[in-house]
Amino acid sequence: MKYKRILLKLSGEALMGDQQFGIDGERLKDYAHEIQQVIDEGAQVAIVIGGGNIFRGVQGASTGMDRVQGDHMGMLATMINGLALQSALENEGLKTRLQSAIEMDKIAEPFIRRRAVRHLEKGRVVIFGAGTGNPYFTTDTAATLRAIEIGADVILKGTRVDGIYTADPEKDSNAVKYDTISFQEVYEKGLNVMDMTAFTLSRENDLPILVFDMNKPGNLHRVVTGEKVGTLVNN
Repeated sequence: MKYKRILLKLSGEALMGDQQFGIDGERLKDYAHEIQQVIDEGAQVAIVIGGGNIFRGVQGASTGMDRVQGDHMGMLATMINGLALQSALENEGLKTRLQSAIEMDKIAEPFIRRRAVRHLEKGRVVIFGAGTGNPYFTTDTAATLRAIEIGADVILKGTRVDGIYTADPEKDSNAVKYDTISFQEVYEKGLNVMDMTAFTLSRENDLPILVFDMNKPGNLHRVVTGEKVGTLVNN
């Protein structure tokens, strides 16, 4: 196994499936099955999930809402997604813990690093909700921060595309995929991998990011076992 402890970053939009909004139960079930496969291989899995399928703080701010208020609403959206994912994982027979950066003691544990690491060592899937708990920071930044805190080997960014391209492959048929690329090259070429705060944090802590297509069955297992899938960003 190439990666023993992973931080899987999923966007909220990924949970919509083919819908325009909300959570697609079938997509959740598919993701839970993929995660169960890598747990069976002995991987330790932590997850950060976005909230864009329910609410985006930035969009709220663009309509005149207070940005801090909007970001707090976005954090609550990630908790809704976290609860949904937790339920789907438990339906697959997995043990899980949901930890929140904002105290919600009736539905989740508070984020405590040592406790999170202990859960992972015991084979539980740990879902980190509510971002970093601070406004103005994205769930990409939360994913990077948590990955560093728990000593993850890699951040796996599950998307709709199978890696990083020279241009948007959905718009440009001539776009070419990178198998590996350095942090420096991503900066220089202006490629969109994660927001700059998250990206810089990864680079400074020498934490690789692997971007891959989460919607292709078996891909997560291929990544964890070391097959060439997606695009690896490292120093």
